[in-house]
Amino acid sequence: MTDLLPEHVRKLVAEIETEIGESDDAALAAPIEGSGLRSGGAPGASGAAGRGNGRAAGRVAGRVEDAVRDILMEIGEDPDREGLRGTPDRVHRMYAELTAGYHVDPDRLVNGAIYEEVYSEMVVVKDIPFYSLCEHHLLPFFGAAAVAYIPRGRVIGLSKIPRIVEMYARRLQVQERLTQQIATFLDERLHPQGVGVVIEANHLCAVMRGIRKPGTVMTTSAVLGLFRSRDRTRAEFLSHLARRSPAG
Repeated sequence: MTDLLPEHVRKLVAEIETEIGESDDAALAAPIEGSGLRSGGAPGASGAAGRGNGRAAGRVAGRVEDAVRDILMEIGEDPDREGLRGTPDRVHRMYAELTAGYHVDPDRLVNGAIYEEVYSEMVVVKDIPFYSLCEHHLLPFFGAAAVAYIPRGRVIGLSKIPRIVEMYARRLQVQERLTQQIATFLDERLHPQGVGVVIEANHLCAVMRGIRKPGTVMTTSAVLGLFRSRDRTRAEFLSHLARRSPAG
């Protein structure tokens, strides 16, 4: 049995996968197996969060909504009062949207936008905003990513890099894994001389609960190839990050 994603999520998946002018009919019509991942899913996500369900879309929605009602009652609220009556459905729709990255097809995202080019200097795309969900508390973390690579005769279309970030950010994540997934994706697709990724983010699980320290920023990095083996390459990357971006 196949489940179709809600229309607003299918549109979001198509938005991540396709460029303006590309046909997104296939993306909007594509069925999703179970409640799970298409190719490019997160490592270790092939279990309950990956394939496992095969339930009809209505039954999935009902289960999520029932669970939200249980949570509301557990914390002492009345899920039938006016302000909360639509909350279970809204939460279901919200999580479907925030985890749409599980359903993005990496091949459709790249869509042949890898080009042979005689260029071997560093390419840097920075200040890429993202929003994700911490898998430990289901609270948001958000910030900006910087991605760099040194081509080995192959470059990728500029807009694809923010889309790659978006694909992995719209999943349940930890920042360390998100950083590594972006770097690995580019390394496997381009076979470049090196890849570097740096992410800075604020985590609401550290602001709203636990240690409760507003303003705390977490920085993670992943370096492959020349970015790992050559100090001056890594230093060049970091110097690009230190420069202010042009005013928009």
